Amino acid sequence: MPSLFKQGDIMIGGIFPVFNKEVSSNTSTFAMEPPGVKCAGFDLRVFRWTQVMIFAIEEINKQSALLPNITLGYRILNSCASPTNTLRAALTLASGSEQTKSTSPCPPAISALIAESGSSQSLAVAGALGPFQVPIVSYFSTCACLSDRTKYPTFFRTIPSDYFQAKALAALVKRFGWQWIGAIQSDNDYGRNGILAFTEEVRKLGVCIAFVGTILRTYAMDKILDVVEMIKQSTVKVILAFVPEGDFYPLMREVVKQNITGIQWIASEAWITAPRPSTPEIYQAFGGALGFVVQKMAIPNLKPFLTDISPYTDPSAAFVKDFWEIMVGCRPVLPGEHTSSEAANEICTGNETLMNSQDVFFNVTQLRVSYNVYTAVYAIAHALHQLVFCQPPGEKPMKPCLNISEIQPKEVTAHLQKVNFTNQFGDNVFFDENGNPPASYDIINWQLRDGQVQHVTLGHFASAANGDYKLSIQDEDIVWRTGKMVPSSVCSNVCPVGTRKAQIKGKPTCCFDCIPCADGTIANSTGAADCTPCPQEYWSSERKDECIPKTIEFLTYHEPMGIAITVVSLLGSSLSLATMMVFIQYRETPVVKASNSELSCFLLFSLFLCFLCPLTFIGRPTVWTCMLRHTAFGVTFAFCISCVLGKTIVVVTAFKASFPGSKVAGKFGPTQQRIIVGSCTFIQIVICILWLKLNPPFPDMVFRYSNKKIVLECNTGSETAFYVVLGYIGILAIICLVLAFLARKLPNNFNEAKFITFSMLIFCAVWITFIPAYVSSPGKFTVAVETFAILSSAFGLLICIFAPKCYIILIRPEKNTKKHVTAKNLSKRI
Repeated sequence: MPSLFKQGDIMIGGIFPVFNKEVSSNTSTFAMEPPGVKCAGFDLRVFRWTQVMIFAIEEINKQSALLPNITLGYRILNSCASPTNTLRAALTLASGSEQTKSTSPCPPAISALIAESGSSQSLAVAGALGPFQVPIVSYFSTCACLSDRTKYPTFFRTIPSDYFQAKALAALVKRFGWQWIGAIQSDNDYGRNGILAFTEEVRKLGVCIAFVGTILRTYAMDKILDVVEMIKQSTVKVILAFVPEGDFYPLMREVVKQNITGIQWIASEAWITAPRPSTPEIYQAFGGALGFVVQKMAIPNLKPFLTDISPYTDPSAAFVKDFWEIMVGCRPVLPGEHTSSEAANEICTGNETLMNSQDVFFNVTQLRVSYNVYTAVYAIAHALHQLVFCQPPGEKPMKPCLNISEIQPKEVTAHLQKVNFTNQFGDNVFFDENGNPPASYDIINWQLRDGQVQHVTLGHFASAANGDYKLSIQDEDIVWRTGKMVPSSVCSNVCPVGTRKAQIKGKPTCCFDCIPCADGTIANSTGAADCTPCPQEYWSSERKDECIPKTIEFLTYHEPMGIAITVVSLLGSSLSLATMMVFIQYRETPVVKASNSELSCFLLFSLFLCFLCPLTFIGRPTVWTCMLRHTAFGVTFAFCISCVLGKTIVVVTAFKASFPGSKVAGKFGPTQQRIIVGSCTFIQIVICILWLKLNPPFPDMVFRYSNKKIVLECNTGSETAFYVVLGYIGILAIICLVLAFLARKLPNNFNEAKFITFSMLIFCAVWITFIPAYVSSPGKFTVAVETFAILSSAFGLLICIFAPKCYIILIRPEKNTKKHVTAKNLSKRI
């Protein structure tokens, strides 16, 4: 096979599609040796790649820091862009040079191989040489499938994988907040793997793919029209096209033909800088497209090297003669060759030169793939240096630790995986665990300038070894399809504050309805997935965007109910005091004496305290007021009913004393009355002390009555103690009621028992109805019910027992005589 060859201490192989088409020969008859492979279609750009490899090797050979005293050699073969011919070239390089005998103990002629441009060709080479541990570095194969280390353990590349391009595209989508996008893929490994990798990346960002259209250059027009209709029916405003230019061009023409505008196109590197679609006609629908291309670089001193290429320098060098004929336009005659007279006008004179050529071949300011070849050579050189000298370049002393003849490809592969250096351009060169380099892309924007489509570089994407990346874009310089405004592409608008997302059944996650937050929950940011519950002491505002403190409710002195209770309480206490003053002033009158003035004063004093009890129920509950309101109520009412009980017993004993020979009256004098009142009250005091000691009442916040307010009330602490206090008062009241009822028909004209009976009936009726009302009343109405019961029962006692006496004392003083008080009503005895 024709080759570019130079002997060196260490050999590096190269495979390039210098000719891009294989000319098929007739089928072999197996009667003779088959003819060699014939190739056509000389590619100037690929030939420049070969020269860049040679340039890099010669540049390294001149350095003293990298591989000192060691010369790199090369052997470069042509692949004809054919997987089978690429495999033939790879096996040729791996088997050694043609001069090496089969019995030679020397290792394979090459220590590493730079190959190939097409992914299909690289798959063939990596699969064939992988088992022999020969390291392969590709400069233009992007298929993510080559990153599979289990299948291709020795494959490396200096061009980013499509996996990284998918990451870059996903970063672009994230940068501009696109959530709802479409995708176009080519029906091959490039398109399918690219869209698959892109989908996996954007799914992490919450982006939804609305549709995936599939095209291929060989597809019938019906399939192309189906994809066009898919684009027209969708609501997406951003579409990614991960397809080669040849597959995408038929669809582009149809999009322009049907005047589908307003779509922001995102491009893969396969078509964003392609010359064929970069026309004003296609720009009508695809203007403002964004995409990524590999980084461009200018290699110093390369142009003089290229202009020095000449067939006369090395007549045996392959491909140079073809290059010269294209560049100069004549055929060189090398020593030993004969020419015919008819072709004399096409023969070079030998004075031709490339120094003044303006061909694009010599433009070395925007090298992309050539720079990848250059980087591949340096990566291999650094791996060889660390292998031979056991230390990175630049460290002293530099003494070989390994004989060059002992170099094995397996060891080169291991050191190539560890390569990590910064080249003269400031780029960090290394390979990750899958043999991929750090991704570095330029961001291209289609812009129309002077009537021509320009590929304007407006940003850069670079990945790091730790998996992070850096995306920089000149946003203000981007020309969008919609003008200067960044296009928006969402299935559903972002939910405003106070609402949450609700997934629409059967649609992607990016399509949702916005549901208002429930009461007590908020969403204080846009696009909330869920509503956040407010703390217990807070409630949601009307807009459901913030938690506001709940209204605090308790019975106050300023509200009508508090004012009414206060007035009635003070009125009752005043009447009690006034009645007491009347009794003290008229203490010598028969009516006061007959009603037992001492017990009456005790009773009036206890009623005075009972009327003041409701005042402790008004105002913000505190620890002291909560303990006071229930215990004061229990003790004062026990004191009150004890006095009534004493009066009832006095009435009964007085009646029994009227019988001849009775000594009851003498046994129940003032001392016994005080003992009855004191002992009955003392029992209630003991109960209250135990209540306060064991489980006292305390202020509590109650949330159950309303979601929007907090009711401050006094928790009884021990409900058992509370009902014991009420029960004890009830027992005293029932005893009074029974005794008074039995003495209601005594023959005295001024019989106090019937007034006590009536007052006890009112008392019992009030407190029997109090219990269900107390349990069922919400919030501050519970307090109101309790104060109503206290005031009602106190007024019942005051009016029923003392109103008749005050009436006689103040209104009918003529009846305030001993005769009238002690007179017997015979009609009531019957």
